[in-house]
Amino acid sequence: MRGANQSSVSEFLLLGLSSRPERQQLLFVLFLSMYLATVLGNLLILLAISVDARLHTPMYFFLSNLSLVDLCFSSTTVPKMLTNHILGTQTISFSGCLVQMYFLFMFVDMDNFLLAVMAYDRFVAICHPLHYSSKMTPRLCVLLVAVSWVTANLNVLLHTLLMSRLSFCADNAIPHFFCDVTPLLKLSCSDTYVNDMTIQTEGALIMITPFVCILVSYIHIARAVLRVPSPQGRWKAFSTCGSHLAVVALFYGTIIAVYFNPSSVHSSEKDTAATVLYTVVTPMLNPFIYSLRNKDLKRALGKVFSRKTLSV
Repeated sequence: MRGANQSSVSEFLLLGLSSRPERQQLLFVLFLSMYLATVLGNLLILLAISVDARLHTPMYFFLSNLSLVDLCFSSTTVPKMLTNHILGTQTISFSGCLVQMYFLFMFVDMDNFLLAVMAYDRFVAICHPLHYSSKMTPRLCVLLVAVSWVTANLNVLLHTLLMSRLSFCADNAIPHFFCDVTPLLKLSCSDTYVNDMTIQTEGALIMITPFVCILVSYIHIARAVLRVPSPQGRWKAFSTCGSHLAVVALFYGTIIAVYFNPSSVHSSEKDTAATVLYTVVTPMLNPFIYSLRNKDLKRALGKVFSRKTLSV
């Protein structure tokens, strides 16, 4: 095969989560409800942080970026699935498939980086509280987020270019509700060795490095918290990290299960269930897990709603 794209496939078929009509109707309602909850929850967080000057701190700056990424993340896959259901079609163009894959994994990488940045922010706040303001400067916060965006785009650009060089000759049915890299590689009639090795090496490095940073941050946090003499003080410190750790476990657990297992143990049903968790469920839960339990954000949201009520 030549390196250029010799694909005879101009479009793919997204088979979705089920072929049964009654299940499709139920899944449509379920995914529509989860998507609306994701959009509403993350927009409220962005609005609350933007209008309350007391929330213009590093922690909430990172949280607002996470909400924006989660909003875009879910919008990359779910609207296309819902639109296909309404129109009674399953098709997506070859270029549209690559674009969807690009943005999907760019936002996956951004979630990955932001979780690590937020862990570092908590590390500085708990382990070096007296130096927090001098360490977490606005310039550093913007730099951390900017580097994350640049790295995420460069990483995904590499994988997308490698995918665009593959040939797809006959079978164009993707047993998924979006263009995921694993089923696409299985459909290719080209040699996918370079793609597989890139995912297992460079892709793994991109995912594992922030994960290691999170682990190191929380090891230091745990040591610092255990030295706090007051039980109430220890509980308060741990409670600020518990939600973050829960999302970290869910996010990285599903990513590792889908993309970093040997191909021999891959199951389309298990892969689909895991990808639903990190593409749909996690972005929906993040506003509630991270934010709606936060007293400052609750107060800010209360002010937003009270302003709306007074304006009416």
